Amino acid sequence: MGRYSPLEVRYKRVILKLSGEALAGQQGNGINYDVVLEICKNIKTAVQTLGVQMGIVVGGGNFWRGRSSGKMDRTRADHMGMLATVINALALADALESLDVPVRVQTAITMEQFAEPYIRNRAVRHMEKDRVVIFGCGTGNPFFSTDTAAALRAAEIDADAILKATMVDGVYDKDPKKYPDAKRYSTVSFSQVLAQNLNVMDMTAASLCRESKSFPCQCRQILCGLFFALLQKVTGPQAKTRQKNFKRKRFPFEQER
Repeated sequence: MGRYSPLEVRYKRVILKLSGEALAGQQGNGINYDVVLEICKNIKTAVQTLGVQMGIVVGGGNFWRGRSSGKMDRTRADHMGMLATVINALALADALESLDVPVRVQTAITMEQFAEPYIRNRAVRHMEKDRVVIFGCGTGNPFFSTDTAAALRAAEIDADAILKATMVDGVYDKDPKKYPDAKRYSTVSFSQVLAQNLNVMDMTAASLCRESKSFPCQCRQILCGLFFALLQKVTGPQAKTRQKNFKRKRFPFEQER
């Protein structure tokens, strides 16, 4: 790790969970390539400067959400959502490659013409060679969210942490955009997420994180603000670790408050 940066790295291998909506920016749907590039610049710094091994699980909500498909068969709707995640994975791969970051896309459903099939050992080997691995198609099964896919991949590749990029600055007891009196947690366990039904990830994902032996107690999900938190949260004591202390520019996908 010293060949990258003198900073002590807290987490050597991480899964970054990105929502599809984050790639759309303020336009709300589709892909805003300028936003994608901004995200990927931070990923490049983490991988090539700090030496973090990174896998990425991306959602598809900027194109399609299976659970909002009305009267459509849910299984088929979820399959369509899986295809949406692949579109986003390829967009991220293109942006990373334009920044000279080695990247591989692996999908849970075979699409060998433009992505590798997901193979756990191959994914780990890619990360050991400083390649970013982007996981598409979620778990490859309907009825499971990309949050669950992130938890599953993290357990499989022995990740040290999941970094969940969100559109709020932490974990609250209720939606802070709707309720001004929402209470912000400084720390929260997966057991609390389940017991209090905190809407930060779905219950299947939270349960898997709690039960998986791949997540010792000191390795926790990072639920903090936006993508700038990737760098400050990954680094060690030299970085500010409390969200309230962060000072940074506004990214183009953020709404004015």
